[in-house]
Amino acid sequence: MILNTNISLIRNGKKGSRLIKRILVIILIIGISILAWLGYALWKINSIHPSDSSQYESVDVGIILGSSMWGDSPSPSLSERLDYGLKQFHDGKFKHFIVSGGLDQPDFNYTEAEGMRQYLLDHGVSDEAIIMENKATSTLENLQFSQDIMMKNGWNSAVIITHTYHGMRSLEIAHYLNYNHPVLSTTQSEVLSMPYHKSREVLAYTKWKLDECLLWLGWKSIETVNNPA
Repeated sequence: MILNTNISLIRNGKKGSRLIKRILVIILIIGISILAWLGYALWKINSIHPSDSSQYESVDVGIILGSSMWGDSPSPSLSERLDYGLKQFHDGKFKHFIVSGGLDQPDFNYTEAEGMRQYLLDHGVSDEAIIMENKATSTLENLQFSQDIMMKNGWNSAVIITHTYHGMRSLEIAHYLNYNHPVLSTTQSEVLSMPYHKSREVLAYTKWKLDECLLWLGWKSIETVNNPA
């Protein structure tokens, strides 16, 4: 009787040990998969390099994607995007701007688009050359709502202006939305902490790829991606 009990305990111990090993192997595989994906996402983000207006033909409109406001004025990083867009405008690459971005915080006086418009006006751009998109709160909305403006104005081609770390996700979203041969023009930031912002962008890019899969499968709509429950 004692012998049978000992044999049973040994067998149960071996089963428990095998189960623990299997769980550890599964955890290891999941961990390696996550690290591999994060490395791949970072590689994709880093594959976008600074560009300039000599690398593309003239287009109908330049879309400047919003970034944070500092009170009533564009933040230094948003000013970088605006200055970069202004250079291409003066190079004759497009005749109209779409400035896209909603309200950063409820107590702010101006949306990102309003702040960008005023910045462009202060730098000599005529009001007729600027169209504001005031509602977007994400890159997907920036490009979706800007595309609606393009359709209303009969514009077929656009250059998307943003920072390099943000370029890959922006370009992929434009392709998903069926932009007509979207052009990406990016500038490197001199004021942002790249380790911090690239880490955030890896997470944002990962979320976009998950959303993209669900959109293609029909398990999500653009509306639910823009406005999750």
